[in-house]
Amino acid sequence: MKTFLGVDGGGSKTRFLLIDEHGKVLGTDSAGSAYHLEIGFEALEAMLAHGIANTLQQAGMTPAELSFTFLGLPAYGEDRSLQARLDAAPAAALPGGRYRCGNDMVCGWAGALAGSHGINIVAGTGSIAYGEYGGRSARAGGWGELFSDEGSAHWLAREGLRLFARMSDGRSPRGPLHGILRRHFSLEYDLDLCAAIYGKSTAQRSQLAQLSRLVAEAASAGDPAARALFTQAVTELADIVDAVRDQLQVPAELELPLSYSGGLFQLRELLLQPFVAALAARARRYQLSAARLPPDGGAALHAARLAGAPLSARSIAALEAQLASRGD
Repeated sequence: MKTFLGVDGGGSKTRFLLIDEHGKVLGTDSAGSAYHLEIGFEALEAMLAHGIANTLQQAGMTPAELSFTFLGLPAYGEDRSLQARLDAAPAAALPGGRYRCGNDMVCGWAGALAGSHGINIVAGTGSIAYGEYGGRSARAGGWGELFSDEGSAHWLAREGLRLFARMSDGRSPRGPLHGILRRHFSLEYDLDLCAAIYGKSTAQRSQLAQLSRLVAEAASAGDPAARALFTQAVTELADIVDAVRDQLQVPAELELPLSYSGGLFQLRELLLQPFVAALAARARRYQLSAARLPPDGGAALHAARLAGAPLSARSIAALEAQLASRGD
């Protein structure tokens, strides 16, 4: 029996999924961030080893019995000097030669489109799009939180904090966002926000990204400036998708399959529905659909593909049914 382990490492959560060649789920586990720039390499290596061991234990398997593993890691491939270190991160837990690391964007794409051609756009802690077509692959976005990740939860949180500062100074009219942030942080003075943000509790990328829900709350409460941030987010995400399509050299007349993943798309009224409308108004044509599988399912599918034993349509459907019952 062939078995495949998929690891979807995210900025906030990491998921492990073990399946067999028929698409049957044999084991799962979850852990925290896999973002090595935030948690460090030692923590990454320990987290991967623990999650892999837990997942295999559920199936009564040893690492030597695994056919292949794919691990999607955030920021993989974005610093060549760290590539060897990232490739070695799971080495203590997995047999050499039977695993491969890559960027976590591949997990989202492989799951959303079940490994077929098209593009997947991710809007979670960060933002990125990845696609494959005609034997070509391309990505756009995902340059990191300091100057990119437009349309992501971290970007929305950062822009929301900037907007709060402008409201406090009087550079922008005060809307509901001002009071929402004051209540959330129990601010006696607005400048106390600096201590709350630059302190250890919210300095990390994943922690800061969670503040995007406050921007969403303000937008839902009718704050025009907060709503404008979501409008800008939609434009940024649509631009990222079009950039990938152009790199892939997709014929203009083709309706290219496009899917989406990441927690921010759960904001249907604020983000998903305007995103669909924005794409429909553009010249390039897309066939939009919800993700068939979550990213950890995509990681497991990609592991099978890399092993030269891609799952059949029937096995993919079986896996899809099992993961759908998981409720995410």
